[in-house]
Amino acid sequence: MTVDQMNQLSTSQDGGPEILPLGRDGWLVRFALTPEPWAMAAVQKLHALGSASALSGVTRVAPSLTSVLFSYDPDGTDRVVLRAQIARLLEGEDWHHATPEPATRVWQVPVSFGGDHGPDLAEVAVTTGLSPEQVIGEIVQTPLRVLAIGFAPGQPYLGLLPDAFDLPRMTSLNPQVPQGAIALAVRQLVLFANASPTGWRQVARTAFRVFRPESDTPLPLCAGDEMRLVPVSGTEMDGLLASGDPTGGAKLELRS
Repeated sequence: MTVDQMNQLSTSQDGGPEILPLGRDGWLVRFALTPEPWAMAAVQKLHALGSASALSGVTRVAPSLTSVLFSYDPDGTDRVVLRAQIARLLEGEDWHHATPEPATRVWQVPVSFGGDHGPDLAEVAVTTGLSPEQVIGEIVQTPLRVLAIGFAPGQPYLGLLPDAFDLPRMTSLNPQVPQGAIALAVRQLVLFANASPTGWRQVARTAFRVFRPESDTPLPLCAGDEMRLVPVSGTEMDGLLASGDPTGGAKLELRS
């Protein structure tokens, strides 16, 4: 099959998801060009379906914010047959009203908001029109999902927060936030794997390390995991950071 034929085959005719060739070893299912809430929910649902389907030849199913990548062994896989199998996964779903599958892994992660651990909390409060306490309350009451992992090894994008937190990035770059910083923008949170510059506002910090190269499980989080942020004091967080324990006091609950 030629590239032109594959592009014709992959173009959506009804505004639904597109199945696009990505190199010689991938099919990309794209729901939207921008991170719309419905598209993020659709990605979560398709990622769960694709992971559970055990498609022949597929070596990895990886979500981003608006698309899902099906990587496969190009030497032992018929790409046209695989595309048809992916298309069947997409059939019969109203993707614009998709509901993610319930999380089977739920993390309880201690975090400290405001102060030295969340220097931009007050600015977020002013921008949203909420008090700092209301900002914290909204965040901790939201059952966050790991929408995607990227930018740095193990680094999760978490969401979605309520509409009030649809905030743009800062107009100037924060030269560095520390490892474990939790920063906010566009209804999402990022938990930083390493110290990094960012245009997102740091509202909290955790001692939970999302990249552990010394461990048998270097990436503890998986796309689709649920995360609940549990507030602790700044002093408690200082102690968790000083302990050197990479779990940072986090607990994982497995649900059937």
